[in-house]
Order: sequence, then structure tokens, then C-alpha cells
Amino acid sequence: MIHMGGDQIDEAVAYAAGVLRTGADRDWSVEAGGLDWSCLKTAEHIAGVLTAYAGQLTGRATDGWLPIDSVFDEGTGPEGAIHAIEASGGILSAVVRTTPPGVRAYHSYPSGGANASGFAAMGVTEVLLHSYDIASALGVDAEPPAPLCEAVLAHLFPHVPPTPAGGTPWTTLLWATGRGDLPGRARPTRWRWHNSHALPAGDLSLREVTPAAAADLAEGGTGGLTWLGGAPFGGTRAAAGMVFKAYVAGVHRPGWGLYALVRTADELAVGGMGFHGAPDDNGGVEVGYDLVEAARGRGYAVTALRALSAWALTHPEVQSLLALTTPENTASQKVATGAGYTRLPDRTPHHAYGLHRK
Repeated sequence: MIHMGGDQIDEAVAYAAGVLRTGADRDWSVEAGGLDWSCLKTAEHIAGVLTAYAGQLTGRATDGWLPIDSVFDEGTGPEGAIHAIEASGGILSAVVRTTPPGVRAYHSYPSGGANASGFAAMGVTEVLLHSYDIASALGVDAEPPAPLCEAVLAHLFPHVPPTPAGGTPWTTLLWATGRGDLPGRARPTRWRWHNSHALPAGDLSLREVTPAAAADLAEGGTGGLTWLGGAPFGGTRAAAGMVFKAYVAGVHRPGWGLYALVRTADELAVGGMGFHGAPDDNGGVEVGYDLVEAARGRGYAVTALRALSAWALTHPEVQSLLALTTPENTASQKVATGAGYTRLPDRTPHHAYGLHRK
């Protein structure tokens, strides 16, 4: 599973341009597959959304969409449309490459914002899917590179069960967006992608770790982050492995996995914190956390746990949170009590701390 950035935008746009030029001599006034737009209008949408994503990032838009739009000149034909897609893709690619870490701009779903990697993933998705819509109407075969589709699924569709035997990442992406069928699965009538959450917590930002980044962390990588001291603590890597295993098993629920604790002043990751899974049938959810050694004793974990717990309790299905520590881990116990958790009866061999909905 690969990082989402400028290289992936360039790859997706080059692929789409090649496919669309195959059908440039055909009638682009016909409706694109599954849409109410003509093929030409769909191409205009691709170019427009790529430009809009770049504008959101460069404009640092936080409260809504910038009041700008891009449309084709009257009389634009297929070749001009393809060229516009290439140009707008180049703009977004350049912006993504130069956007500083930590910058988030407005996007409506699901949490009101996305970082540069998120906008790259959304741009790639728009290009792949809508070039397919055009190609299918023109009678042109289209199947993007499998690694690109796999990366889109891991970044924006972590809630989608993995590709079944005999399928491909592309057929799974088509199914996930209501464009295709998979054996044993009803085709979705509505669909959404998922941009990673970012929760403010004092001097920190809790950044949701995608399955793609979790896989990298579990394998000894950085997860696309710069870590204080060079690497995360072992518990973060173990938690990342749990996230990726849940994703592969098709039971991962976005939001209820691992978050990286990132200092906003210098964009250094100082620890990991998150949930051991989605809320259970009784509304209970377990939390876990650790910090790199150089970040301990500064109150980071307490501040982050308060923020994460408050976020969890905004969900009506959550009734209680649980933290388990070993008896000798007094530091973790102080974090729990500092965040408002109270001591519960032991769950041998652990000490238990809980926070209940009031």
C-alpha cells in the first residue's frame, strides 16, 4: 500500500489521459456511464474538482469551499478536455508536493477537513472513476494499475471489506462506489469515502492512522510521520498491526483505530493512542496509549486521552471507556486518572480504569 501524493496524481492522470485519447474521435455528447452528465461535462468535472482541491489547500480554506469555479470554454472538444485534465492534475500534484505537513483544508466529509495526502487520494479517485464513466460510454476498455486502486481503497475506503478471492482492487473499488458487482455482496446504493480524522488536543493533534500507514508502521516504517527520537514506541507498532489485521479481516471501523499524537509546533509524532476496536454491544470501548521516551512527563498523554475520550463520547452508542494497565505501570495509571478515569475492580492481571457517560 503506497503513499498518496503528487506521484500518484501524476500516475492517475497519465493513465486517464491515455485511456480517454483512445476514444477522442467518438461522440462525447453522450451520457457518461451511470451519470446524468455528458462525457464532455464529466471531463469538465474532473478538471474542475482537481483545480478546486488545489485551491482548498493553497487557500487554507477551513470553513467551506472557496467561491471559485472552473469551466471549459465554449466549443471545447475531447482533446481540449483531456489537456485540461492533464493541466489541472499537474496543478494539484504541485500543490500537494509543496503543502507543509499538518495543513488541513475544508472538505465536507466526514470530519470537515483533509490533509494534502487526503486531497491527493480524493483527486486520484475522481480521476480513476470518472475516466471510467467516460470510457464505458465510449466503448473503451479501462482498468487502472492495481497498486493505485489498492492505495485508494486503503486511504479512503477503510470501511470496505478487502478484495475477495478472484477479484481485483479495481473491481472492489467499482463495487464500493456503486459501479460494479462482487459475488456475495449487494451493490451499495449510497457510498461515501472516509478522510482521516484530526482531533485537536492542546499542543497536539491526534491524527487518525490509515490502514496503509498502519501497515507501514507495523512493518517497521514511520507511517509517513517524523517521530521524535526517530521511531515510535513498541506499543504503537503493535496497535498499528491490530488496525491492519482488522482491515484485512474486513472488520475495521474508521475512527475506532489508532491515532498518532503529533506536536503541532514542529510536526513531530510523539506517541500513539487509540481504541482496541469499535464499541461493543454494551457501548464499551477500550483505549490504549504510549509515548516515545523523550516525550514523557510533559502531560501529552493526559491531554490527548481527554480529547480522544471526549470525541468518543460524542457518539451515542458509546456508554463507557476502559483503560487497562499492568500493576507496575504507574505512569499509565496516572494518565488514566489525570484524564478523568476512575479505578474499577481489577481485571486480572490488569488494573482497570473507566470513564462513563454522565
